[in-house]
Amino acid sequence: MSDEKPRLMNKHYCPRCECEIDAQTKAEHDDWHFAKDLDEQDNSAVVSQSQSVAPPSYQSPTYSKSVVQSDMKQDPSFTHAKATHKQSGGKQVPGNNATTSRRHVNAVDEAATLRAKDEQMMQNALQNLQLRYRIYNSEIEPEHETENPCSCPVHQYQRMKRSRRNVLEQWSAAVMYPGEKVYNDFIPRTPLFSNNPYLLRITSPYGFGGSSWSRSHPQPSYHVKFIHQTIQLNNSLNHEAQRKVDALEPRNSIWEDRVPEMAMSQLSVASEKDKLHHGNDDTKDYPAEKGKLAPTSRNNDLPESTKVSRFSAFRKAVGIKSSEERAVAKTEKEYKKGLEIRNNILQEETARWPDHDTRQIVAAYQNKVGMETKIAHLRACQPLQYLHLLRAGYFEPIPVAWADQPSNILTFSIEAAGGWRGITPSWRGYEDTAEERLYWVLNHREGPAGVRMKPDFISEMNMARDRMAKAVEPPPDYYSANDTCHLQHTSEGYSKQVMPPPFRSSDRPEVPTDDTMILLDVSGSMDFDPLRPNYDQYLITGYSHSTQPKNKDVAKAVIRRFIDAMANHDHEFRGYDLVTFSSHAKFAGTVNHTNLDATWDKVKIGGGTRVMTGWQRVKQRHFEKHSESATYHPIYGWQAGPETPMLRLLLLLDGEATDMDEFELELLAA
Repeated sequence: MSDEKPRLMNKHYCPRCECEIDAQTKAEHDDWHFAKDLDEQDNSAVVSQSQSVAPPSYQSPTYSKSVVQSDMKQDPSFTHAKATHKQSGGKQVPGNNATTSRRHVNAVDEAATLRAKDEQMMQNALQNLQLRYRIYNSEIEPEHETENPCSCPVHQYQRMKRSRRNVLEQWSAAVMYPGEKVYNDFIPRTPLFSNNPYLLRITSPYGFGGSSWSRSHPQPSYHVKFIHQTIQLNNSLNHEAQRKVDALEPRNSIWEDRVPEMAMSQLSVASEKDKLHHGNDDTKDYPAEKGKLAPTSRNNDLPESTKVSRFSAFRKAVGIKSSEERAVAKTEKEYKKGLEIRNNILQEETARWPDHDTRQIVAAYQNKVGMETKIAHLRACQPLQYLHLLRAGYFEPIPVAWADQPSNILTFSIEAAGGWRGITPSWRGYEDTAEERLYWVLNHREGPAGVRMKPDFISEMNMARDRMAKAVEPPPDYYSANDTCHLQHTSEGYSKQVMPPPFRSSDRPEVPTDDTMILLDVSGSMDFDPLRPNYDQYLITGYSHSTQPKNKDVAKAVIRRFIDAMANHDHEFRGYDLVTFSSHAKFAGTVNHTNLDATWDKVKIGGGTRVMTGWQRVKQRHFEKHSESATYHPIYGWQAGPETPMLRLLLLLDGEATDMDEFELELLAA
């Protein structure tokens, strides 16, 4: 009994843990409870902040492998929009919310607005400089062999580029992923201390040597090396960037409830006790006859679970963490990072799609394009990339206001060597941000098409040459004595043509209520004398005259043939609405076989080639005639209903429009 009394005096009962502990460790045990209480208070504050930014109807989706693809359906902001879209048959009531007509602005939008102020001016300046120095390849910039400043057009253009340093830095900061660095190709520069990976790895298309003050001309052999090295470096950097971004994604689902802090603390304490159970690291297992003094009977009587390492207090005093403590700290850091991404996603979704009508349009767009499953997967498993694409507007229709803007986020040039970035991790190699988004959509749509890699410059040239090699004489059925090539006597007969594949209809059969319209390119190039490029390997050295008629005359002949052929096919034929476009669009009137010549004389040629302006004008004309079955959204424009007649369009243009990629994106959602 006398032995039990001292032992009981060294015991302390903790009512919170409901167990006895050593009295010597009471202070440390109380500190552990105090730290745990502080952590619980912090966690409750963070969770309440997360709930405050969520939409009222939001419920955290539960992550599991079986429902990864349906994560978007678990979010009411998407589920409600999709369900309402099905119940209403596609109809919507224009929202009265004032925020609907005001577009959300984030850091990407602010940087895009700043860049759009002089983006078109810089593109025009480069094109004028290239024409002045007779450089016809768009990937080559004129340059001097010296970096000494002068007043020549080349150095004037370089000074214009340097003046946009703040624009480049703000744009890069808005679209970069964590860990990436800003770089540029501004001159003068020091390649050894630059972050630009292209300065020392890419051969100049101008070669080496030459007079310091002479005009340099690209060399075909060096141009080939330049292209090959650029393609290889682009692919290498794209794969590396995608790998790094994938590694930055949270390892655990950001949509799950957090594992209680108590469990991690118990894990740490259990590991510490486990070490003590197997013995102190500083105690040597000497034989009994050579060992140190045996432990006292008091220590032997204590349970091993209450023993504390003699260096635990010292480690805490000097800030040395155990492996378990470091693991807990790492888990805490990852959780806070995931929670930040989650809050940013919820805030961005709520701000971008603030009302039911907008969410309904977004849900319908994702369904038509075929990205619903991929977007749900991104949101559940790759939230970092989802957030970047969300901020850039990848998951919603193109705003109608962009069609008439000289520059917007879908018209920005991507220049890998100059540091002008795209949106996705694998942005290098694309011409502009619209092409980048188009291929992202094509590669992530549902269906058997598979991945569609953008062909590089050499592959494009080889495919074009292979295609032209398949050109043959058109069959006699195409012959018409009134064709332009016969009337203008520019050549004998028809030129060889690449025959189209057999036509396969992908939509429903035509009905009398369908609305057919003609969209005609009237840009300045339609009136140019036809020219043919001359190539030395992949370098364009000049142009030669072609024997084909002017493009405007060919377009008129095509329209005449179309009208004559359809006059006997259409019911109640009255003609077709004609919309012309260049830098802007205009409704030219309704044309038929009797008034085509008179209408054509009123068409004015000139301007750029912006097909989106004409497309929006065509849609406006179409929906004005069928407004009773359609609705209008102040940002995304007209939305067809289930009873809206189908729009069929004959498009004539003499080359790839500057915004052709945006037009293809529009057609994917049509």
